[in-house]
Amino acid sequence: MRTDVCMAGAAPRHLPTPHVDGPTVRILTFSTLFPHAGHPVHGVFVAERLRHLVASGAVESRVVAPIPWFPITHPRLNPFVHLGTRAPATESIHGIQVTHPRYLLPPKIGMTSAPLLLAGGAMGTLRRLIATGFDFDLIDAHYFYPDGIAAWLLGRQFGKPVVITARGSDLNQIPAHRLPGWMIRRVAERADGLITVSAALKRVLLEMGIPDERVTVLRNGVDLELFAPVERASARAELGWRAPTLLSVGHLIERKGHDRIIRALPELPGLHLAIAGSGPSRESLDALARELGVAERVQLLGEIPQARLKRCYTAADALVLASSREGWANVLLEAMACGTRVAATRVWGAPEVVTTREAGVLIEGLEPEAIVVAVRDLLARPADPLATRRHAEQFSWEATTRGQIRLFREILQRW
Repeated sequence: MRTDVCMAGAAPRHLPTPHVDGPTVRILTFSTLFPHAGHPVHGVFVAERLRHLVASGAVESRVVAPIPWFPITHPRLNPFVHLGTRAPATESIHGIQVTHPRYLLPPKIGMTSAPLLLAGGAMGTLRRLIATGFDFDLIDAHYFYPDGIAAWLLGRQFGKPVVITARGSDLNQIPAHRLPGWMIRRVAERADGLITVSAALKRVLLEMGIPDERVTVLRNGVDLELFAPVERASARAELGWRAPTLLSVGHLIERKGHDRIIRALPELPGLHLAIAGSGPSRESLDALARELGVAERVQLLGEIPQARLKRCYTAADALVLASSREGWANVLLEAMACGTRVAATRVWGAPEVVTTREAGVLIEGLEPEAIVVAVRDLLARPADPLATRRHAEQFSWEATTRGQIRLFREILQRW
């Protein structure tokens, strides 16, 4: 089956990325973190970076975005079952051909074998791409484990250089596991190029002994055309928000810290909280709000397409990100681009984004009390939304695009 979609319900848009002169690089983008028609916000940050890269005219790409599969179909026993049933075999996203081969991944016990299983599941797809005329120059892998490890194995098999981009928990969590950590260190030493989306993640690789000059920091940008202020009063009316409202955006999982914000609400009277996202913690978040007596002030919005998310950002009085780990949180820049300041935990890439009062404040700790202090401080000293927008405008995709092209060409000259 083949589908042609524009992710997250957005209409195709002209990209301001300038044309970059020089030879065209043919890349194979490889990642399990990539949107598909059944889950349009999954890994959307990878698709956005690639979309701007291809728009430069310097790169041609095909995407291989494998989907985990296991024969048990009960969702409690197989958390991947919904991915396999909802993703098409092939599709076109932003005019880029995307293939979704399936690979075997046993739930819970498949972590250490995942790189081999992932590489094996994708090998036939790569052979077919080459046989049908797309003999790529380089593999561009996103997320270090298992994706980067599998990409390196495929690079060895097909004789292609491999560039790996680290994005967050692949470096700030997974290396704590003995065998995956060993694989990450070995492949980091051998990959042809290493990219991190924040300086904080680069430091992890440096602590592993990787030389500084081998790691390039290329942070995610923000789509300034998509994420722009809308008329605030109409957005609030559409959402039914009458009281001052905090917004939290992200997958409903523990590390995103939505529960920490709910726990702070009893000390923030008069404030409501809207949570945009889907995931396994929805029932527990709902139960926590009822337990603390703040259920009437908590709204679970579900998954919001990006094209509509800007209305939530503009309508909110502040975005609160209470994550325990984040490589580079795109939601911070998205909110700022809509003129809304943020309160974000001082973890990983957040201090590289929240650098001025116009941008917002950092939360000094993971306790609810720290969230209360930060939110009160933020709301007590308003800022001009236009100044917040100007802060976000420093983070366009142009520098990241040029950095990728430069790195790819340097690697191919050495190869």
